[in-house]
Amino acid sequence: MVKTGFRVPFAFILVLSALSGSYAQQPRLSNAQLTVRKAAAGLEAELRAVVAGQAAPGWIGYAVPMIPGDHNMCCNGKSGLNCCGVCRLEGRGSENVSSGDSRRVPLESGKSLFVLFRVEKGQVQRIRTFTEECELDAGGLPFTWLTDVRPADSTTLLASMVRVSETEDRAANRLAESALAALAFHDDTSADRVFEQLSATSQPESIRERASFWLGAARGRKGYEVLRRMMSDDPSGRVREKVVFALSISKEPEAVTAMIEAAKNDKSDRVRGQALFWLGQKAGKKAAGAITDAIENDPETEVKKKAVFALSQLPADEGVPRLIQVARTHKNPAVRKQAMFWLGQSKDPRALAFFEEVLTR
Repeated sequence: MVKTGFRVPFAFILVLSALSGSYAQQPRLSNAQLTVRKAAAGLEAELRAVVAGQAAPGWIGYAVPMIPGDHNMCCNGKSGLNCCGVCRLEGRGSENVSSGDSRRVPLESGKSLFVLFRVEKGQVQRIRTFTEECELDAGGLPFTWLTDVRPADSTTLLASMVRVSETEDRAANRLAESALAALAFHDDTSADRVFEQLSATSQPESIRERASFWLGAARGRKGYEVLRRMMSDDPSGRVREKVVFALSISKEPEAVTAMIEAAKNDKSDRVRGQALFWLGQKAGKKAAGAITDAIENDPETEVKKKAVFALSQLPADEGVPRLIQVARTHKNPAVRKQAMFWLGQSKDPRALAFFEEVLTR
């Protein structure tokens, strides 16, 4: 074991990082009572051993490979050395940042995800995630860094914490949310398997809803495929509403097609309306065509009205002419009224000309 309570100079860390690729996976720490332990025998067993042997509050952490992309995680979602400074893990400023040091040389976004557990009274009470560009201030507490962690062991451990989120305990629910977010950025097929399990209809609705968000936000092609299955198979309209949103934030090109199918064919008018709403945030002929189709063909007036609103969210050159057409020709007076309302909100000169035409007949 290696222990230190002093702050390692930044320049020295850069030298060590250049000499040793494995050392680069350890965070840049200050104000920490550091202990390094191997977890080759198993992450959960090692975590339990550290927790059992630590009477005072402290932190335990490790690194796993992170999914590709610009996923810098520093204090309060900020990133980069020049904007971040030091991230405090303790105290009132634990969610904020101290002033940065502009003399530091920015590092490229790393490939490792740091998963940190705050431990107190024999329990894990909090989970935080960071990336390599962050410098962490441990507030003088013990900080145990685990090496040789297998990614699959990490996903198993975090998944066990997600599954407690149906309890009434708010702290357990916050822990579950953090565990799920950490899972989402693991670059390992075991994370995909966990998300498939969490999205199964045998899971509680709240877990399926939370899983759907990260499937769209972080899990790429595999996440899209699971969302597509949920869209067609999940019996809960409430869950499918969340799935539609998850599709709207997915970067997979086919996600828009899946949203259009939901807008046309879902058995729930609420889900169809939500699909239209999020399609309204998308530009493109596919989205505009699906929204117009719903205005003409959906059997529910409320869905038609939501589709009119979705038109108002399109770029002006796409949405305004279509709104004018609806206001001019649609057979349903409630739908025409809704189109007139959103035209008035647009403040577009074409809408003004249309109102002038109507009022001066």
